Amino acid sequence: MSRPNITLYTAQTPNGIKISIALEELGLPYKVEKIEISKNTQKEPWFLEINPNGRIPAITDTFSDGQQIRLFESGSILQYLAEQYDPDHKISYPKGTREYYETNNWLFFQNAGVGPMQGQANHFVRYAPERIEYGANRYVNETRRLYSVLDKHLEGSKSGFLVGDHITIADISHWGWVAAAGWPGIDIDEFPHLKAWEERLAQRPGVEKGRHVPSPHTIKDLIKDKAAQEKAAAETRAWVQQGMKDDATKI
Repeated sequence: MSRPNITLYTAQTPNGIKISIALEELGLPYKVEKIEISKNTQKEPWFLEINPNGRIPAITDTFSDGQQIRLFESGSILQYLAEQYDPDHKISYPKGTREYYETNNWLFFQNAGVGPMQGQANHFVRYAPERIEYGANRYVNETRRLYSVLDKHLEGSKSGFLVGDHITIADISHWGWVAAAGWPGIDIDEFPHLKAWEERLAQRPGVEKGRHVPSPHTIKDLIKDKAAQEKAAAETRAWVQQGMKDDATKI
C-alpha cells in the first residue's frame, strides 16, 4: 500500500486553495483534477460520488485499511490532512493540547462565519442580477465585523499567527478569503493586523505555490483593475445565475 495517494479535486477559489496550500506546507505529493465550475463538472455523476453536495474542494486518498476514502468540506479535509500526515505538527498541534482546541475554534470560525458571510457578500455585490442594497450591506458589514474580530485577535498575537507560534490549518483556512477582501469591496487597510498577517503568509513558499493550484491566483491583481473586475464579474454572473436556475429545477 502506498500512502499518501491523494487526488485533489479543486478550482481557483478561496476554499479550493486552502487544500493545495496545506498540501504544499506539508510537502505531500498529490495529483490535481481541475473542476470546471462554469461547465458544471462538479454536478456530473462521477464527481457526485466523491462529494454528494457537488462542491469543491474534495480529495480522495488511500486510507490506512488500503481502501479509498473520500473527503469533502474544506474544514474536514484540513483536519484529515493534519491528523493523518502531520506527525511533526507543521500545520497543527498535538491532539488534546490547548492549542489544538484553539485551532479548532478559528477553523470553525472561518467555515461557519467568514466563508459563508463573505461568499454571500460576493454574491450580492458581484453576481446578483440586480443590486439589492439590504443584502449587499448585510453581508459586507457582517464580513467586516468578522474581520475586526480577526484583526483584534492578531493584534494580541506575539507570533503573528492565529494560534500559538506557527502556521496552522486555522491560518490556512482564512488566507484565501482575506486575500480576496477587495472583491466585495472591503478595504483591508481598515484591518492593519489582518493585512500584515495576510502579507506575511503570502511570503511562505507553501502558500505561494499552493495558491496557484489549479490555475494562477490572480484575485489581488484583478481587484486593482476596475475594468477587469467588471468583465470577470459579468462572466461569472452569467454562469452563477444559470446554475441557480438549474439547481431550482432539481428541488
